[in-house]
Amino acid sequence: MSDPAFVLRPDARVSPQPVAATLVRLVAEIQRVSWPLWIEPAVRARREVADLCRLQTARGLTVLSWMALGPDADVPEDVRWLLTTSRLTGARQERMYAAADLLPAPVRALVVANWTWALGSPHGGQTTAAFLAGGAYPEDGYSAAHATVALLRLWERRPETRPPLAAAWAATRTTADWCKAAELRSAYGAPVPIFSYPRVVPPPGVPVRPWITRLLGSTDGCDTG
Repeated sequence: MSDPAFVLRPDARVSPQPVAATLVRLVAEIQRVSWPLWIEPAVRARREVADLCRLQTARGLTVLSWMALGPDADVPEDVRWLLTTSRLTGARQERMYAAADLLPAPVRALVVANWTWALGSPHGGQTTAAFLAGGAYPEDGYSAAHATVALLRLWERRPETRPPLAAAWAATRTTADWCKAAELRSAYGAPVPIFSYPRVVPPPGVPVRPWITRLLGSTDGCDTG
């Protein structure tokens, strides 16, 4: 059996082993999506953001699963199907969902904790918007700033968009934090736990789409539908 890709500490914190360079590059590449630079008061714009949230959640969990499984992960050589930003459907969707299903429980718990924190924190909108926009436009501060404002407005004005945005943030943020902890381990030669926000009970009545439950698992305290 291959060496484990992470160590679970007695306090339930996860300390990852070094990550392959190819996966580190993927973590950055999957964050590059076309988040809107402004939001028009139209259903279509909100639907496009919702589709991007589902894509980003699935892509983040797919790469996170590959990192968490380490040498035992079935990482394909051709990942063009992962990097394309077209709407997630069909065999491509099932491929990502299957990868997400393989996430070890302690690793999935990190994602869920981040997700609940974003929904329950007064700073959730600012945190998620800035991270998602910055990863999408890393070399374009102008676009990143406008995308941040657009996503923050959605978060503040359309509460139903918060669970999808929080899911996209939690999946991609946890994946990025895994790489940071692994990099620090390589630099200092000692295990470094992955940063995670505390898990909280989301506000009552938070609407959760079925795909969020499908990918994240238990969403206690939220309304599915």
